[in-house]
Amino acid sequence: MTAGLLRPGQVVLSENARVPCLIVCELGGGGQGEVYGAELRAEAVAVKWYHPGFATAEQRGALADLIRRGRPSPAFLWPMDIVSAPATPGFGYAMPIRDERFAGMAALVRREVEPSARVLATIGLGLAEAFLRLHAEGLCYRDISLGNAFFDPVEGEVLICDNDNVAIDGSTTGGVLGTPRFMAPEVVRGEALPSSRTDLFSLAVLLFTMFFVHHPLEGRREQDKRVLDFASMRALYGTDAVFIFDPDDDSNRPVEGAQQNALDLWPLYPRALRDLFVQVFTAGIRDPREGRVRESQWRQAMVRLRDSVVVCDACGGDAESFYDPEEPWGHRSCWRCGNLLPPALYLAEVTPGRQSRVVVSPGAAVFPHHLDGSRLYDFSTRIGEVVRHPSDPAAVGLRNGSGQRWRAGRPGGSTREVDPGKSVRLSAGTVIEIGPARLEVRAAP
Repeated sequence: MTAGLLRPGQVVLSENARVPCLIVCELGGGGQGEVYGAELRAEAVAVKWYHPGFATAEQRGALADLIRRGRPSPAFLWPMDIVSAPATPGFGYAMPIRDERFAGMAALVRREVEPSARVLATIGLGLAEAFLRLHAEGLCYRDISLGNAFFDPVEGEVLICDNDNVAIDGSTTGGVLGTPRFMAPEVVRGEALPSSRTDLFSLAVLLFTMFFVHHPLEGRREQDKRVLDFASMRALYGTDAVFIFDPDDDSNRPVEGAQQNALDLWPLYPRALRDLFVQVFTAGIRDPREGRVRESQWRQAMVRLRDSVVVCDACGGDAESFYDPEEPWGHRSCWRCGNLLPPALYLAEVTPGRQSRVVVSPGAAVFPHHLDGSRLYDFSTRIGEVVRHPSDPAAVGLRNGSGQRWRAGRPGGSTREVDPGKSVRLSAGTVIEIGPARLEVRAAP
C-alpha cells in the first residue's frame, strides 16, 4: 500500500476528549480520504482522515454538529470526535470500527455470501429501522448504496458507515449528491438535492438489489446501450427511468439469460412485497412526494416476510420459499425441485385486536412483537423457536425460551404445562398460552 496521509505509530489528538489516538494501520481509502485502524483509550476505533480538498471548514462544522447530536441508532458507525495532528495538515474523525463478522452488500450481490431468506428479511428490517430513526431526527443520509451498508450473514444485524455525509434534511449547501445508479431520478436530472425523500428512493433500490440481485431500472433498455456514457445513464436512471416490472410498460423487461436473476427471483416473493416495489418504481418516480414507500412500510413488510418463510422437505429442508396469503397455497411449488410445497401451518396470536402470524417452519421464532401490542418491533427476546422433532423430522414443535411455564392443549381437551427449554408439538388446533397471550396453530387457506 502506498504511503498515506498518516503513518502507523503516529499519534493524533481527539479534540473534544483531548486524549491521544494512536494510528495502527491503514485500512483503505476513497475519494474523500483514507481510513485507518487506531486505538483510542485502549479501544479499537477507525479514523477517517480527509484529503486536503475535503478538509474544509464547512466539513469540520458539519462533523461537529453530528458529534453533538449523537447517533440516531446503534446501526450507524457515527463520528465520535474530530482528530487532528500538529505536524499534519487537515483533520479527520474517529468512529467505531466495523467488526470482521460484517460483510459488505456488494458481497451479497456477487453471491460471495448467501444469507438465508429469514436473515435477508432481517437485514431489510434493520435498514428500514435505521433510516426511519435517522429521518425522524430531521437528517438525511444523501448516499445510500451498496458500498455504505454492511450486514452479519448469520444474525442479520446491519451497520451503516460513511456517516460524515449525513446532513440536515433540506440543506442546500455542501455534501455529496449520491452514488450513480442509486440516486433518485430527480437528483439525476438536476432538479433536486438529496433529502429524506430521495433517501427513500435509494433505500428502495438497495432493498430491491438485495432481494433480486439486480437493479430495478436495468432491463432491455440497459442491454441495448452499446456504451453507458453520461447521456445514457442520465436517461436510464433519470429522464426515462422505467421499472423492469412496470405493470403498464413492458419496454424495459429483463432480458432472458443476460438478466436472469430478476426473472427467476421476482415471482418467489409475496405479492404484497412486490407491490411496494411496483409503487416506488412507478408512482414514486412520477411523484416523489406522494409515491415513495416510507421506512415504516418497509419495516412492516420485512417483519411479515421474515415470518412467512417455509422450507421444502423434499429438498432436504434448505430450499426456502414464502407463504403468500394472496395466493392459494396448494398451487405453490418449490423453486428448486418443482414439487408442491406441503400444507402450511401458522401461529396466530388470538388476543382481540392482534393480527400476528408466524408460519411454522424450522428456525421461525416468536418475539415480544408477536404477543404484546405495546411492544411492536421488539425482537429483543426469543420467546419461542420452531424446532424439528429429534426422532421424527416431519414433526415440529415450539421450544419454550421464555423462562416461564406455558400451558398448551386443544379446545375441549386436556392441557399440559411446558417448562422452559421444553417443546410442544405443533398441529392444527393446538393452543399455547404464554402469560396473557394465546397462540393458536392454524392451517393456511
